[in-house]
Amino acid sequence: MLEKIDLSKTITNGEYRKSEKVLKAKLGELQRKAWDLKIPVILVFEGWHVSGLAEDINRFILSLDPRGYSFHTMTKPCYEELLKPFIVRFWSRIPVRGKIAIFDRSWYSRSVIECLGKEKSEEEMGKCLEKINYFERQLADDEYLIIKFFLHISEKEHKERFKDSKKDYIPLIFDEYEKEARQDLDFVHNYNEYLPFVEKVLEKTDMPYAPWTIVEADNRSFATLKIMMTVIRALETSIERATRIPAEQTLKYLDMEIRGIPQLNNSILEKIDLSRKLDADEYKESKKLYQQKLTALQYELFKKKRPLVVVFEGWDAAGKGGDIYRLVENLNPRLYRVVPVGSPNDIEKAHHYLWRFCEAIPKAGNITIFDRSWYGRVLVERVEGFCSEEEWKRAYREINEFEEILTHAGAIVLKFWLHIDKETQLERFNSRQLDPEKKWKITTEDWRNRGRWEDYRIAADEMLQKTSTTNARWTVVESNDKRYSRIKVLKTVAEALEKELKK
Repeated sequence: MLEKIDLSKTITNGEYRKSEKVLKAKLGELQRKAWDLKIPVILVFEGWHVSGLAEDINRFILSLDPRGYSFHTMTKPCYEELLKPFIVRFWSRIPVRGKIAIFDRSWYSRSVIECLGKEKSEEEMGKCLEKINYFERQLADDEYLIIKFFLHISEKEHKERFKDSKKDYIPLIFDEYEKEARQDLDFVHNYNEYLPFVEKVLEKTDMPYAPWTIVEADNRSFATLKIMMTVIRALETSIERATRIPAEQTLKYLDMEIRGIPQLNNSILEKIDLSRKLDADEYKESKKLYQQKLTALQYELFKKKRPLVVVFEGWDAAGKGGDIYRLVENLNPRLYRVVPVGSPNDIEKAHHYLWRFCEAIPKAGNITIFDRSWYGRVLVERVEGFCSEEEWKRAYREINEFEEILTHAGAIVLKFWLHIDKETQLERFNSRQLDPEKKWKITTEDWRNRGRWEDYRIAADEMLQKTSTTNARWTVVESNDKRYSRIKVLKTVAEALEKELKK
């Protein structure tokens, strides 16, 4: 890939100044249009050390309104970031719709440093690049514009610039930063040793939705103009696409959604035996047993630095709150967190739908319990029309990839669907309505959702089929009897942890 690059390309100072003025004005105009159209943009800058990254990025961003972009220098992660899955730390930095995020180094440099620094295998590095491709494709599918640059210089130029950089005086306040940065980026100093590896990374991650642009950077003026022109072309294409009137959608041949064609009944939920029960004595004994086990397992989890993610989904009034309460009743609150998930706010809506969950992903050795989760995309958002059909259908793959990223990083992911029948839900709704202490739990929204029971059942069935993977399986919990439901959850979590912590 890099051996075909002509590094002799150059431009005169006069040509540079003349072109730069025109391109700056155009970039400012396009930035404003992208903001109006709510197009989120991600710019990734990678390259050899001393290839001129800082200088070229600075020249480029002087064309932009600083209110419309954020700048991220991806150096050594902090302790908290190291305790979370690798790619999760970058989710928190993706821009809101309409803004630009500029990455001076990115997930690429970090993947190389952190994988090679730990002497991980080539296979491990391949898996890391696969997760990066997942990440970028999910963003691109959600209309994020991703532009990636690799600043390439010759070996001769690299040696000369590196020699010159050592002679330069660095002010005292930057001594420690520069020292750490140079150690952290040591892999880009050894040109010949890492050239084949860098080429492989570029080849494996050069995708139509997030292509690499190789910038000939021996001549810095040429490099700056190429960066500016590449961004301009990409923004123009994205703006044109965003303003194009979509063609009328036609029904697809043999589309199972076509009205009048009956769907085959392959329901998972309709086959669940909801008559299962526990008597009070058995419940009390089992509850004590499994809660004691979980207390011990929590500390073993912490000791082995394994994060645990527990997801609860299910019908309104199925008993999620009660099951979660019994799950955490005897746990150390310093090591777990319960995250209730409601409707997204305006800031969350301005990001990819997975963005809002990444902050709550547990650190190594900790537990996060989600009371509803990212599955809202294929449940309530699907049924209520809060996202398009294309978006919720795409979400099955995105969610599976997201959970694969978590499990690949060592997380244990457990998912529960709490299932009740329609009659039990009605009894619980009426009971809440009449109980002053529980009346707050029932809303007009709950009654309205009950009217769409069949739509939600179809959505839940498809969710269970398409997202129960070897990495993160669903457990359907028979919840007509609350005692049975609570013990099944406690037992499932305890047994899963015992199995995983033996590995």
